[in-house]
Amino acid sequence: MQNLLVYLFCALSAFLITSISVPLVITALGGRFADVPSGLKTHSGAVPLAGGPAIMAGIFLSLLIVRFTISFPTGTLHSLRGVLAGGLIIFAAGLADDIKKPDGISALTKFAAQTAAAIALIFYGIKINFIGNNILSYIVTVLWVIGLTNSFNLLDIADLLAVSQACCAALFFIIIALPSEQIYVNFTAAALLGAGVGFAPYNISKRCKSFMGDSGSMLLGFTLAAVSMGAQYSFKNPAAVLAPLLILAVPLWDTAFVVIARILQRKNPFKGSPDHAVIRLQKYGVSSNTVVLMLLAASIIYGALALFVIHLNPFWTSVIFTLTLLDALACGIYIYRLKI
Repeated sequence: MQNLLVYLFCALSAFLITSISVPLVITALGGRFADVPSGLKTHSGAVPLAGGPAIMAGIFLSLLIVRFTISFPTGTLHSLRGVLAGGLIIFAAGLADDIKKPDGISALTKFAAQTAAAIALIFYGIKINFIGNNILSYIVTVLWVIGLTNSFNLLDIADLLAVSQACCAALFFIIIALPSEQIYVNFTAAALLGAGVGFAPYNISKRCKSFMGDSGSMLLGFTLAAVSMGAQYSFKNPAAVLAPLLILAVPLWDTAFVVIARILQRKNPFKGSPDHAVIRLQKYGVSSNTVVLMLLAASIIYGALALFVIHLNPFWTSVIFTLTLLDALACGIYIYRLKI
């Protein structure tokens, strides 16, 4: 119970820091460093990119407050250094990309930064643990970090979409990690949840609107990648190591949809185009708010299935994953074939 209160304190600290930081950053920028409508972007007027720095401040400062004000057994917060070091690399790369908009930094530079951030996690003991071969484990860890970091970057195309998905995933990781007392997972997920909730109102505000930019969206994806590799899933069901795929099903599905749609149309999968499932649904007449709520509901359902999987046997786990894959395939085909 005492630790639970500490996690709540961490989330509340992140919430307050981010909530206060957004208007402070907007004021400090004085109209500079804004997202100007162009290409796929349809918002009206320049919108400050204050969300990324504010979310970074909320997550980092709340974790530092916990690290230096609360006493824990020696070594239990060792992994937190990996999250902070890798997160700083990701944030710096995202910030550089935001500053250099509309062209941004090259995809190769982004991948290099994301690889470096993944290596920082590995250095501090955060990696895919269910793969016995260390080299293969390191490779899959790097691919997982890069994939999820870019998933949230791609997902950030509608107000509240990326941040709502991140908050939902963080909440489920907290629920899973609490019984096993994976301290760095609980604190990091709590900080992300608090920072995400603190930023959300500004993402839809009319008077003080802000975007998170690449610096914020990539930081959310990276942080969730780190959290997902620390929670213990298989203490009852060995097959439950795949539970993070359910918790993060929506952003992963969206990324797969975009990449496959672009390849089918012979487009560069790394170059922006209006092939997102969200954009297709909007063009079909579904409102942005409805799409966000639909995808959030889907994440809640898949997150709940992940909680069940942890306590089921491998047979029922395989049934759930098979049905999930069929559902993802059916939704992808339906949305791709929409007449827009």
